[in-house]
Amino acid sequence: MDITEAFAIPMIIFMICVAPIWIIMHYRSKRKISEGLSEHELAQLNDLSVKAERMADRIKTLEAILDADAPNWRRKHE
Repeated sequence: MDITEAFAIPMIIFMICVAPIWIIMHYRSKRKISEGLSEHELAQLNDLSVKAERMADRIKTLEAILDADAPNWRRKHE
C-alpha cells in the first residue's frame, strides 16, 4: 500500500461525510449574516441605546455638579 492509497480512503470519507455538512453549515451561516438582526437582537440594541443615552445624561449632570462644587476638578485629572 503506497502513500496515494493511504490518502485515498480518508479523502473519500471526507468528501462523502464531512464536506457536504461543512458546505451546508457555511452557507447557512452566510445566509444568517445577510438577513440582518432578528427582532430580539433589534430590541436589545434599542434597549442598550436608551441606557447609553441615560448614562450620558447622568454624566452631564455629574459634571455640572462637580463644576459647581469644585471648578478645578478637570485640571487635576488631565
